[in-house]
Amino acid sequence: MSTQLPAAFLERLKRLVPEAALPRVMEAFARPRLTAFRINTLRASRQQVLEALSAEGLHPQPVPWYADAFWVKAEAREALLRSTPYQTQQLYVQDLASMLPPLVLAPTPDARVLDLCAAPGSKTLQLACLMQGRGEIAAVEVVRSRFYRLKANVEAQGAPNVRLFLQDGRRVGRYRPEYFDYVLVDAPCSAEGRFHLSEPETFAYWSLRKIEEMARKQYRLLVSAVESLRPGGVLVYATCTLAPEENEAVLDRLLRTFNGALVLEPLTLPLEDQLPGLSAWQGRTFHPDLHHARRILPSTAMEGFFLCRLRKCASTRRARR
Repeated sequence: MSTQLPAAFLERLKRLVPEAALPRVMEAFARPRLTAFRINTLRASRQQVLEALSAEGLHPQPVPWYADAFWVKAEAREALLRSTPYQTQQLYVQDLASMLPPLVLAPTPDARVLDLCAAPGSKTLQLACLMQGRGEIAAVEVVRSRFYRLKANVEAQGAPNVRLFLQDGRRVGRYRPEYFDYVLVDAPCSAEGRFHLSEPETFAYWSLRKIEEMARKQYRLLVSAVESLRPGGVLVYATCTLAPEENEAVLDRLLRTFNGALVLEPLTLPLEDQLPGLSAWQGRTFHPDLHHARRILPSTAMEGFFLCRLRKCASTRRARR
């Protein structure tokens, strides 16, 4: 298994990342990332968890843009995983970038929420906390092994408002048309934002063919998501890849499919290493509103990520007839 990033990936990276930011991104692929976690407010308060960690010699740093999130240096990770709050499900280890989609979705406590690609459950559980254990969260996962991992996590963390479905997310829109107030699609992807030289398995199977395969699957998931969302509802699309084919290109196709029924909303994220969505890639021009999307560059603080927020402004019951 090669310990070098694929040459074709690096060539694309140079076209996607500004020259001034490229050294920082390359450093992120090589250096240890900090370990972030989120308080499980369904089981304990922020103060209770911090006091318990302090008693065990752990003093995490706060994340300025999320009151319930904290981080420790990479070398403190094992101590955190041995701590009482972790062992008793009072905290959940989660990458900082992964915490952004639920915050951007921002569901109200009594809403109907669909998490279309839910395993292993980090965002599902974060949504449950944001909703104070109220409302209704439908967590869907199609891969059986991942579904049971999701089930174990939800049961361990004690999320009373989550219902689990072993089902293909690409069919949900047909079963529950215009039912949900909020939909999260954290789609399967080529995971370029998670590449790390210390873990060759993260990039061993990367290829342009895989990117194309993922893009086809992502589009069908998004169509299902739109069909399941009520008019006026909010959809957040996220991936942990940098590939435009899986991000802007998929969304461009979606916007043209549901012409006029979807609007991209501006996003303001409290992060330094972020870029607007691309306007074009390899000779293809994208929908002008895609500049509202956000590309988060890989760093030693968090994985690379892409996300956008869309609002459904018209019914789509007959849009694809």
